[in-house]
Amino acid sequence: MSITTDREKDLDVLHAMRKVLTAVIRDTTPPPGMRHTLTDETIQDMRVCLGLITAREKELNEEAGTTQARPYYVDEQPTSTVVPFDIPGKTGKE
Repeated sequence: MSITTDREKDLDVLHAMRKVLTAVIRDTTPPPGMRHTLTDETIQDMRVCLGLITAREKELNEEAGTTQARPYYVDEQPTSTVVPFDIPGKTGKE
């Protein structure tokens, strides 16, 4: 049995809320050219909710001193390059 912290519980709740909210958006989005079944006000409220979830996740991660991995596209060029740093005569097992 693992003991979870309040921060972990909060992050789990936020993750579940984001997952459900994005599933609702995905399931209710009509094909291109058709009118959405949700009102413009509801759509805006959903955007605000997603923004609040993101802001709270960021706050929790900053309090813990961690950073959240940012999503990226598979074909996206990396913004950094890993450079091997080998010192002659060192094996790394010393």
